[in-house]
Amino acid sequence: MSSPENHPADGGVHLASNITHDLPEPPISKNKLKKLLRDQKWEEGREERKEIRKIKAKEKRERKRAARDTDAPSEPTAGKRKASVEPEVHPGKKPKLFNPVQLPVSFVIDCDFDDIMRDGERTSLAAQVTRSYSENHKAPFRSHLFISSFGGLLKQRFDTVLSGQHHSWKGVEFLEDDFAAAARQAAKVMKTDRGGKLAGAFQPNENCNKDETTSSSGEVVYLTSDSPDTLTELKPYSTYIIGGIVDKNRHKGICYKRALDKGMKTAKLPIGDYMKMASRFVLATNHVVEIMLRWLEVGDWGKAFTEVIPQRKGGVLKDGVSGSEKPPDTMAQDEEADHRTLEENQQKGESLGENVDQSHGNEFPAEGLEP
Repeated sequence: MSSPENHPADGGVHLASNITHDLPEPPISKNKLKKLLRDQKWEEGREERKEIRKIKAKEKRERKRAARDTDAPSEPTAGKRKASVEPEVHPGKKPKLFNPVQLPVSFVIDCDFDDIMRDGERTSLAAQVTRSYSENHKAPFRSHLFISSFGGLLKQRFDTVLSGQHHSWKGVEFLEDDFAAAARQAAKVMKTDRGGKLAGAFQPNENCNKDETTSSSGEVVYLTSDSPDTLTELKPYSTYIIGGIVDKNRHKGICYKRALDKGMKTAKLPIGDYMKMASRFVLATNHVVEIMLRWLEVGDWGKAFTEVIPQRKGGVLKDGVSGSEKPPDTMAQDEEADHRTLEENQQKGESLGENVDQSHGNEFPAEGLEP
């Protein structure tokens, strides 16, 4: 029989254990509570937002149908085709082309910098990759788009926070391999039936050298401001690599060194040849993509720079250089689009950390593009 002196001790142990388990959970912080309530409200309104989108889409179709009926002649002349209804073009907006043209050229975003970026920088890069896809998808002349070294925390963000939306993207390939392997993959794709056709700035003319427009004439170029060479034009069947890094210029020259290690050709954008820069400023990865997409459309670096680079960055076109002035309201539209992107992410409980146009990657001086 056990000693009675031991019972109080055992009972005390059990009592302490029960007290420990009965302790209240630490209170939720106000910020955490706000985030949970915001997420809950967002989820509750999902079906409602879906219905609103359906209604708006239906109303839009009905307005287009009514516009066609109004503009169509009541008694069409026999033997003549009805005049097509010209789409309404708003000032400062490019008319949408419903049949974008695939060109035999490829852009690779090298994302092999996951381990040297901070969380906020990685968030900014994810937003820039998303915008790059969006710009290419809606461009009148598209490039093949590859995202190389896609893994680590960047991929985790796409799969979780961004709900895996990239799996439904069309015309883009995500590769775990590095930029050199992506360039080889791009060369293969451009030689197939879906490689694209020569149009836009690639449109052949009487002064065109046919040897420069064959599938074997392409080149692979890594864009970096540390390069001694300047890019004068984009060439068919070529691949252009952009460093997908946001680092506030902590790792200057890293993209140039990576290209040299692979024995790859490098070049910098001809910004210094066309633009006067007040100071060094930030150029996001998606801006680099959009500049090249605009060049594929017009074949003019001056126009590409002035129409894509936000005016608040301080760059102006040099005297005597061709190029069109950016419409006054374009900058406001850029800011509105970025603000809208930020609000959407905040509604989902996410903050982009920095606005896409204010991201701190790809900083470059007047003479070219910084990695």
